[in-house]
Amino acid sequence: MPGELLPLVYDELRKLAAAKLAGEKPGHTLDATALVHEAWLKLMASPGRKSGEIEFHDRSHFLRTAATAMRRILVDRARAKKTAKRDGGRRVELADYPAPLPDDELLALDSALERLAAAKPDHARLVELRFFAGLTGDEAAAVLTISPATADRMWRFARAWLQIEMTQE
Repeated sequence: MPGELLPLVYDELRKLAAAKLAGEKPGHTLDATALVHEAWLKLMASPGRKSGEIEFHDRSHFLRTAATAMRRILVDRARAKKTAKRDGGRRVELADYPAPLPDDELLALDSALERLAAAKPDHARLVELRFFAGLTGDEAAAVLTISPATADRMWRFARAWLQIEMTQE
């Protein structure tokens, strides 16, 4: 039951949200608690969900789904706030840990990440887990059930690929 699941996962969701929002400017309209609540609502309203039930295969499946929900919430907020056009000469570096990006760069990252997901879905999931959910390389590797060495190679590739894509927009 959803009412029974939330207390079990709330602390973990809050930790992921706090990691993502740690570097945001003071006065940011979305705090970790609000992000967790919005992510939970998004998970509860997901299409194909059976009435009153959420089915996660395991902890990894839950974390992947929550990371995607948080990403969508942050990107939707950035889109809503966006008023100026992006400049063409930006250089965005994906750090090893989540860091706040200006709205236009977050939108560019989301667009590039969609293209990466079409070509290399596992690489895109890794970026979501590391950048949007704030997991370490080893934690993301465990969620994706791959070795840390493979996760490191995928992370290096994804960062380089996204960098090229984002500077060509």
